[in-house]
Amino acid sequence: MKKIAQVFLPLLLVTFFTFSAGAEIKLPAIFGDNMVLQQQSQVAVWGWAKANSSVTVTCSWNRKSYSAKSDGNGYWKLKVHTPEASYTPYTLTVSDGKPVSLKNVLIGEVWLCSGQSNMEMPMKGFYLQPIEGGPEAIAHSYNFGIRCFTVQKTSKAAPQDDCSGTWEVASAQTVPNFTATGYFFGRMLNQSLNVPVGLIHTSWGGSRIEAWMTPESLKDIPEKPIPASEADIKIQNGSPTVLYNGMLKPVAGYGIRGAIWYQGESNKDEPELYVKMFDKMVSGWRELWNLGEFPFYYCQIAPYRYGGGANSGYIREAQAKGMLTPNTGMAVLMDADSPGCIHPPKKKDAGERMALWALAKTYGMGKMHYRSPEVQSVDIEGRVVIVSFDLFGSSSGLTSNGRELLNFKLAGKNKRFYEAKAALSGNRVFVFSPHVAEPVAVRYCFDDTSASELYTVEGNLPVSSFRTDNW
Repeated sequence: MKKIAQVFLPLLLVTFFTFSAGAEIKLPAIFGDNMVLQQQSQVAVWGWAKANSSVTVTCSWNRKSYSAKSDGNGYWKLKVHTPEASYTPYTLTVSDGKPVSLKNVLIGEVWLCSGQSNMEMPMKGFYLQPIEGGPEAIAHSYNFGIRCFTVQKTSKAAPQDDCSGTWEVASAQTVPNFTATGYFFGRMLNQSLNVPVGLIHTSWGGSRIEAWMTPESLKDIPEKPIPASEADIKIQNGSPTVLYNGMLKPVAGYGIRGAIWYQGESNKDEPELYVKMFDKMVSGWRELWNLGEFPFYYCQIAPYRYGGGANSGYIREAQAKGMLTPNTGMAVLMDADSPGCIHPPKKKDAGERMALWALAKTYGMGKMHYRSPEVQSVDIEGRVVIVSFDLFGSSSGLTSNGRELLNFKLAGKNKRFYEAKAALSGNRVFVFSPHVAEPVAVRYCFDDTSASELYTVEGNLPVSSFRTDNW
């Protein structure tokens, strides 16, 4: 009998604990200790329990309980009401008879951060590629009100229900691994609004935009066939829908205020198609969350010496057209000063310039100068081209910081561009070239590496590269 007990008792214990674990509530990874929930919203909470069982969610901030019934597969979903933002730590308890409690939950502003390596780049930097001001920022990073959830890289041919990741509170121990662009974005919101900020970070270096798109958003884009199975995935971070399936779908529906995006380098050689895909992607994400046209702010890629393929001025132009999609805004990074490295160290500029858009457009601080100047009109008077810029409410004009303007070019009807002289006055630039008697087109920084020389006096925001031709 003793020998029998020695053999079967462990099996009985394993069976008991397996059954008990199976009977317990299971929550997706995105719901966990230290999470931030979107303030003043009906936020979704979901998970799995025993099939056809009653599930209750109890919130410590209002002591209310919300109920749902799981389906035949045990899946359930409900919505809870959140109060105003607060640094008070709360508890969220989920139960189908055996409770699971999530602790140290804050109510604040939640943003999704996605893209390729320039969003992925952590505060500690990549190998031999530092973050400007990173060590100082990390040393002073302890902040109970900033939390980050990083989705582990996963490429799949079918939509996934869950992902790997945990919520972490900002400190010198955790921030080195946070997305640098996302961290600087979140830090500015936290400081300006004085509310907790949650960052859901889902990015993969080198990823293509089509990898983040839903199948529905790619239906009328035959150039991007969707892999039917895992074996059909040709590029783990680039095949259509694979990162949506593995890294976006598991967190889709979690309460957010909006999204930020830093991507485009991998789609550099297809600018016309990028315009269409960007609009389709944003629309597809908004359908996923069902929150209306939530704000979507993004970075234009910075100058870089690609050494082949299309002139990257075309993809920056395509990205600028992304602002035709409602409730979007673009941060210009033409002063990244990193022509030899595709990962500019100035991630503070990237994050904070997107934060300026959010503060002005999403949070109502409209008197802030948040938008880079754009070409308003082009007039030709003899041999001189006059480019006027829209400064979007700023009355302080443009500045070259005392430097000569060297990145303007002019062309005549023969479509040959020549370097030009340029003079700045207020919000206008006068452009002339002795080689062009009858100018018809002007370009500015329209190549891989030229950096912006023009900035707003108010806000120090650079002018993007542009062209007036369609050649």
